[in-house]
Amino acid sequence: MGPIVLTQLATGLGVLAGAVLVKSVMDQKPMAGPFTRCPTCNGTGRVSCLCSRWSDRDIGCRTCSGSGRMICTSCGGSGTGRPLPAKLIVRPPNRPVS
Repeated sequence: MGPIVLTQLATGLGVLAGAVLVKSVMDQKPMAGPFTRCPTCNGTGRVSCLCSRWSDRDIGCRTCSGSGRMICTSCGGSGTGRPLPAKLIVRPPNRPVS
């Protein structure tokens, strides 16, 4: 084996080891931060489109653009189960005029 083949082999093994390391870290702690994965889409942000559920093997509509997968309605496509921001307006109670 020449030096070029050994270099390519070492590079390939390094890339493979890095990919395995990144995958193991991602499985333990996703990049979602403190938020958990969405239970509906399992963190992918996509679910099966209605056109693939209700048709006779004919996939493709405007919602999924022919992919058969649409944005998850539970997480909005983010893949995380983070809460939606809500603005609460609290007014003081009306006091009777004396």
